[in-house]
Amino acid sequence: MAASEEEPETVTEQLDIARRLENLPVSAWPPGAEPEPFQYTPDHVAGPGGDTDPTLITFPGCVCVKTPCLPGTCSCLRREKNYDDNLCLRHIGSEAKCAEPVFECNVLCQCSDHCRNRVVQRGLQFRLQVFKTDRKGWGLRTLDFIPKGRFVCEYAGEVLGFSEVQRRIQLQTIHDSNYIIAVREHVYNGQVMETFVDPTSIGNIGRFLNHSCEPNLLMIPVRINSMVPKLALFAAKDIVPEEELSYDYSGRFLNLLDSEDKERLDNGKLRKPCYCGAESCAAFLPYDSSLYCPLEKPNTSEEGRV
Repeated sequence: MAASEEEPETVTEQLDIARRLENLPVSAWPPGAEPEPFQYTPDHVAGPGGDTDPTLITFPGCVCVKTPCLPGTCSCLRREKNYDDNLCLRHIGSEAKCAEPVFECNVLCQCSDHCRNRVVQRGLQFRLQVFKTDRKGWGLRTLDFIPKGRFVCEYAGEVLGFSEVQRRIQLQTIHDSNYIIAVREHVYNGQVMETFVDPTSIGNIGRFLNHSCEPNLLMIPVRINSMVPKLALFAAKDIVPEEELSYDYSGRFLNLLDSEDKERLDNGKLRKPCYCGAESCAAFLPYDSSLYCPLEKPNTSEEGRV
């Protein structure tokens, strides 16, 4: 989305959308405008029906006191480093086939706060701004240059159970925005771990991210203190100042389509138009039909947000 001709940084009285709960204030543009009120939280909170309280600490800590956290010696790094020396997520390029699991050191670990395996938990490192777009309502953009692979922000909100997700979605009208995201991770023996997050009433700045069919952010589940993942968004490419931030609501890794996705995209029922403007735009926002099944929990391998 094109930025205003005036400089966003010149606002004299900055409104902090994050209510001073983040490392950095999050401004709003244009001056005097403000999104609909919601309760701000920088982290997940327990919602109705959730199996696990996301604030509980259930992981043991590493014992890396005299040596840095390295694969083979640190219990948090079973296979290889998660981040490089510039705090960029490794294997974020097109050469990767799927998202690798990420476990960061936690509050019980004996390593220092400067450990290179502590990235997402450090919070915002770049100045972000909520701004009014022409056709997509509110959006989120960066005021700083963000290198490819760097952590940008989380998608935080209430962690819900599936029945509560269905209940909330059934109450929505065609005119309501749906912020609920379903993340499904394939583990082993065909099992799928599911996480449902709703930042509609209680959430963070991630709720302002718009969809793009060619996004500049990639969502990766990152675990720190428990098996409830933080939904961390990393830069999928270099991002320039005042560029809108976006991710693929369908949750496809690196925006890769398969035959099942194409069939789903052709189903126009209840679909909302996509205004991302990308050359590969699918014309409609992704649609996760599993969240609209009222009777039973379907067996599906997709992840996404409407």
